[in-house]
Amino acid sequence: QVQLVESGGGLVQPGGSLTLSCTASGSMFSSSRLSWARQAPGKGLEWVSEIYSDGITTYAESVKGRFTISRDNAKNTVYLQMNSLNSEDTALYYCYQGSTRGQGTQVTVSS
Repeated sequence: QVQLVESGGGLVQPGGSLTLSCTASGSMFSSSRLSWARQAPGKGLEWVSEIYSDGITTYAESVKGRFTISRDNAKNTVYLQMNSLNSEDTALYYCYQGSTRGQGTQVTVSS
């Protein structure tokens, strides 16, 4: 059974950067589609980015050019580098391996 643990969230000022990490236990990581989604207070779940086993990446328009997803199969870890953060990026961020989701890590952008 896959388990995912996110880390790296926190409080950051507008314009700042954070890198989220998500480490998976279990098998099939290297062949899995990995993704990040977020849920802002009072809003629905928003897909953010995904990376396929061949390295192809896609991004939501709201984060394109600011966020970068990457993976390290040797470490069973997927990352989300977030730059130029603004208040609209404040949310609980979840990582997914396929349809399995972690517990989330909070990102708060505020001065």
